[in-house]
Amino acid sequence: MWQKPSPVWYGRCWVTDTGKLSRLQRYERLLEISRDLASTLDLDSLLKRIVQAAADLSNAEAASILLYDQSNEQLYFQAASNLDEPAMRGLVVPVESSIAGWIVTRREAVIIPDVSQDPRHFGQVDQSTHVQTRSLLGVPLITKDKVLGVLEAINKREDQFTQEDLELLNILGAQAAVAIENTRLFQQSDLISDMVHELRTPLASLNAAIFLLQHPGATQEQRDRVIRTMSNEINRLAEMATSFLDLAKLESGRMPFQHDRVNLRQLLEESGLLVRSTLQEKQQSLEMTLPEDMPIIAADSDKIKQVIINLLSNAHKYTPEGGVIRLNAGYEKDCVWFSVADNGPGIPERYLPRLFEKFFRVPGSEKSAAGTGLGLSICKRIVETHRGRIEVNSRENEGTTFTVYLPR
Repeated sequence: MWQKPSPVWYGRCWVTDTGKLSRLQRYERLLEISRDLASTLDLDSLLKRIVQAAADLSNAEAASILLYDQSNEQLYFQAASNLDEPAMRGLVVPVESSIAGWIVTRREAVIIPDVSQDPRHFGQVDQSTHVQTRSLLGVPLITKDKVLGVLEAINKREDQFTQEDLELLNILGAQAAVAIENTRLFQQSDLISDMVHELRTPLASLNAAIFLLQHPGATQEQRDRVIRTMSNEINRLAEMATSFLDLAKLESGRMPFQHDRVNLRQLLEESGLLVRSTLQEKQQSLEMTLPEDMPIIAADSDKIKQVIINLLSNAHKYTPEGGVIRLNAGYEKDCVWFSVADNGPGIPERYLPRLFEKFFRVPGSEKSAAGTGLGLSICKRIVETHRGRIEVNSRENEGTTFTVYLPR
């Protein structure tokens, strides 16, 4: 279940067995890792580097990070080395009945030579990942007196985990906690800056609407029109707030993913039924071509449904009255895919590379369809968390097609 570790450069030579490194060499490796972590501001990349470093330093078969959501009092896997990460990511671990929960609650590191003899071991993890945990070393991730989660190394390759392993992992955990918190703050400040900028337009519109309502010479017809404008802007602000929270959770690694066996054909049919009434408002039709033998996939059904409905809703907004929206699906050797195609105005080629940027909207589209400019960013993050990809093809005056590929 585990892969041979990649060689690590130590001064003048490549070393693959970190268990045979001297104490000095291991601390040199730790210094090298700390510099690497300090220069990384992408959360997913940062977490992957941390777990690989933990596995290397402790000479373990694998390592993982569980993040702690204090508001919901939940622990969930966010990154793992040498394991099937899609099966791990988002897996919720009970705080009250798990080793990781004990570490978070007590804020103490622990070495367990044989987890089968420990009643705190949460066996569902082994069932979900198909990896048997024999021994475990875990340390809390703490910064500024706040617990961010747990860093675990499992299955020492030779003998048992030692106090030196614990000491090294404790130091790595302290550095990792600071790096994770800094990355989150960086991402959130960037997102908040964008959010504040985007709030100015609807707030300015509401301010102007209030001024018109207070004007003594306004007719009832003008007042009704202003009230409709205010209602639309308030709805837009509410939608933006919800989308903003979703994106903030996705980017900071605080959104749990519950992976399960998912019948994609059934999920696509359900999503199509949910939007049909909306499509009828513009006399639009939905054509679905879905193979009967679509493979079962491992995914978070709620998150994938969110992607499907978002793409269908976008197609509805930009398809003219009486138009046709097509929902197709299929599968290949290594992946399944589904696509949403419309016969709307299309997107100029120069704007396609920016389509998944936060708050980006094609110039001129604001007049024909309301939106926040966050939906496609959220879709991209959800799909990439499933190790998939999303693509767009479009031609002006012919329509647009979004295609999502997910691993089988």
